[in-house]
Amino acid sequence: MVKVNFVCVGKLKEGYLREACAEYLKRLTRFCKAEVKELPEKTSLKEEGESILKTVRGHVIALAVEGRSCSSEKFAANLQSLCDRGEELTFVIGSSCGLDASVKSAADELLSFSEMTFPHQLMRVILLEQVYRAFMINGGGEYHK
Repeated sequence: MVKVNFVCVGKLKEGYLREACAEYLKRLTRFCKAEVKELPEKTSLKEEGESILKTVRGHVIALAVEGRSCSSEKFAANLQSLCDRGEELTFVIGSSCGLDASVKSAADELLSFSEMTFPHQLMRVILLEQVYRAFMINGGGEYHK
């Protein structure tokens, strides 16, 4: 079973966001071993970047507005390709200030969900949902329709 890591700067403060993340993490257990690693916010992006780079493993996909965007189906196909190679995956969500350039340059991919800006806490829910959706698409499930 593939390992999927979610490295996130900052804690989820609102209960409804924690509940949503817990629900998607529970759903993901059918498809992968998923783990969320929360890192504390630091006084600078450079410090956050150093902390992130010590934590990431495998194929690293960092969320960044300048990254490539794709449909859920294309995201699912990319995820399937990585899983077929047996690669451990790490998704990275930065703090409300974004990601340090060192993290972006070290990442294997930069992924953008939109040109819009989202709260990084809400982005965690959106990312978990899209990873779950991708596994459902790849498994032929009805959820994604």
